[in-house]
Amino acid sequence: MAAATATTTTATASNLLPSLPKLYQTTSLFSKTLTNPSFPNTRFSLSAKNPISDFFTTHKSNPDQHSLTFDHHDDKPREECGVVGIYGDPEASRLAYLALHALQHRGQEGAGIVAVHDNVLQSVTGVGLVSDVFSESKLDKLPGDIAIGHVRYSTAGSSMLKNVQPFVAGYRFGYVGVAHNGNLVNYQALRAMLEDNGSIFNTSSDTEVVLHLIAISKARPFFLRIVEACEQLEGAYSMVFLTEDKLVAVRDPLGFRPLVMGRRSNGAVVFASETCALDLIEATYEREVYPGEVLVVDKDGVQSLCLMPHQEPKSCIFEHIYFALPNSVVFGRSVYESRHLFGEILATESSVDCDVVIAVPDSGVVAALGYAAKAGVAFQQGLIRSHYVGRTFIEPSQKIRDFGVKLKLSPVRAVLEGKRVVVVDDSIVRGTTSSKIVRLLKEAGAKEVHMRIASPPIIASCYYGVDTPSAEELISNRMSVEEIRDFIGSDSLAFLPMDSLKNLLGSDSPNFCYACFTGKYPVEPTGKVKHVGDFLDDGLIGSVDSIDEGWIQGTRNQKGKKSRDDREKEEDKVSV
Repeated sequence: MAAATATTTTATASNLLPSLPKLYQTTSLFSKTLTNPSFPNTRFSLSAKNPISDFFTTHKSNPDQHSLTFDHHDDKPREECGVVGIYGDPEASRLAYLALHALQHRGQEGAGIVAVHDNVLQSVTGVGLVSDVFSESKLDKLPGDIAIGHVRYSTAGSSMLKNVQPFVAGYRFGYVGVAHNGNLVNYQALRAMLEDNGSIFNTSSDTEVVLHLIAISKARPFFLRIVEACEQLEGAYSMVFLTEDKLVAVRDPLGFRPLVMGRRSNGAVVFASETCALDLIEATYEREVYPGEVLVVDKDGVQSLCLMPHQEPKSCIFEHIYFALPNSVVFGRSVYESRHLFGEILATESSVDCDVVIAVPDSGVVAALGYAAKAGVAFQQGLIRSHYVGRTFIEPSQKIRDFGVKLKLSPVRAVLEGKRVVVVDDSIVRGTTSSKIVRLLKEAGAKEVHMRIASPPIIASCYYGVDTPSAEELISNRMSVEEIRDFIGSDSLAFLPMDSLKNLLGSDSPNFCYACFTGKYPVEPTGKVKHVGDFLDDGLIGSVDSIDEGWIQGTRNQKGKKSRDDREKEEDKVSV
């Protein structure tokens, strides 16, 4: 993978600097301290190096007809973010770095950490994996005992870097950093209201709305500004904030996205999207952050506040189906146990005579183990996943069929040849990858291929922090199960029945969101329209015709909006 693009920012917890656009220009290779003559103690250190903008500027269309660009999780819903917050540990930034590594599956396109030392907020953000963005020297720039971090799955485009979190912003009484997992369904309405009142936005991220709401709030003390801001938000948000002396964790009243709290042996308080992050840094899991709860951590301890009147939670069921790691505990349930039971249900209700059970790695493995155990049939590795696939490969001039899938998945002929095979996957989205997998298995000698899916059919898009295609692209929204079976070429096909899923969840069943399976949304989206395919955010605007093999061919210039070239010229500016 290409080297990461990183931006380093420092802000003192002092008055907001005037003339922000002039002061916050960056140079490509240098770092300097800017001093406001009116406020001698206010500093802002900047350094940026941004070759990624050059990459996207010059590659406005696919430069090589034989190049293949694809995502590691092709044809799957994608979790957009993972967050972490640490208070009270002298190595807070290094622990945040490790926790982000544990949460890497929640976002692979960008990462960042903000730490506090001597009332100074220091930020390092960059494009790439956690290991690409951070080095020993970069972590040395993040001293202090309070830190927050973020990993992000983004779409494509030259505005990728400026949307990488955590964001740091100044307001009347100091500076605040924020990292957000989720999606605000009233983002457009809030942004329009704020812009009408004079707010200037630097990113296309809905998270920036929260910072503006905090800045205009007149509530005291600071955490009440967060409460007042969050009362205006609709949708999904699990957020961590940091100031010069506080760490604040917030979860939306419906609890769409996970957020847990733990503690290290030295008393340091840790927040993270999943318990797997706590395990890596040797923090003991204490509890979830409750839906609608605000937790404030400072020198006086941990204070809990109720954000809004209690509502029935609507936690994302896809955390248990696909997003979370199997070793995590999410929404109070073991992810491993949930997936194993999904497989058992499929073996009970959709059994078929078979010789071997295999999984589509890695997310289908635990459900396949459950299926095999219940069916009394051996589980074997019929597909081997390559963990070294990059973003782009040069395809030979003589086209190879299903090239992208073959790069990632290799069939084991000794397991498959002459066998009746049950293959278990977590979901089917567009159906394109499933059809290629079935063909791959049959070409390797499988006598029969029976596809079993450890989730109900996905018929609707998600608006709560998951990147799913538009409803028109979802194969289950357009076809019956039999039509899908015929399309993918399997000998049989069965999904996890919705009633069985709810029965498994028992009394907790009403506390989960099933919108992607039913089209019934707990919070209706207002104004934000999901674009076709993966090109969802980052200021990219296009129609179906502008999307070709993952490359943006061109965008239209909306009235009142900057052109793409203008946006690219501003790519090296730091957003504050």
